[in-house]
Amino acid sequence: MKQLLLAMALTLAAPAFAEQAKETKQVCVTVKKDGKDVIDPKTKKPKESCKQVKQHKKLEGTQVPGKQ
Repeated sequence: MKQLLLAMALTLAAPAFAEQAKETKQVCVTVKKDGKDVIDPKTKKPKESCKQVKQHKKLEGTQVPGKQ
């Protein structure tokens, strides 16, 4: 019985996790030290620091009128 309830809960929760993945994007920035790029000794390329950032949805009709 517990296994059946667990399976049903996972089935219902799966779309929520899939939707959450669409709302984030990965942003990478090169690492700098003293104004210069830090070079990775293994790949000989600049190091990058990556983060997952939540992407906000733009709502229609929320544009701020400009000064005239």
